[in-house]
Amino acid sequence: MNLQTIHHVAIIVSDYQKSKDFYVRLLGFTIIRENFRPERNDYKLDLKLGECELEIFGIADAPKRPNYPEACGLRHLAFKVENIEEVIAELNKKGIETEPIRIDSFTDKKMTFFHDPDGLPLELHE
Repeated sequence: MNLQTIHHVAIIVSDYQKSKDFYVRLLGFTIIRENFRPERNDYKLDLKLGECELEIFGIADAPKRPNYPEACGLRHLAFKVENIEEVIAELNKKGIETEPIRIDSFTDKKMTFFHDPDGLPLELHE
């Protein structure tokens, strides 16, 4: 088997425009392509960050994400950063709340979490 890398991660969002604004304007993802699929009555937005792609499916009547206790499936997305304090300050300035910084007990690196508009946990990790 010759798996090379993860090509993309896909998430379903409840408010397409709000999530598009969050990931593109606030977090800095680049739009690759954006399509409305009338046969499914949903939007599919392909985004890029570095070499990674994120697919966003805007489905208005999708069930809410169960948070606690956590359900099986995607737990969170993690972003590698050089200076976690700078990124936290930028997120906070944009109105995005972050949890306190803590140390990953396995890597001894700084980390914290914040959430997207649907409550999906997003991690910053140095």
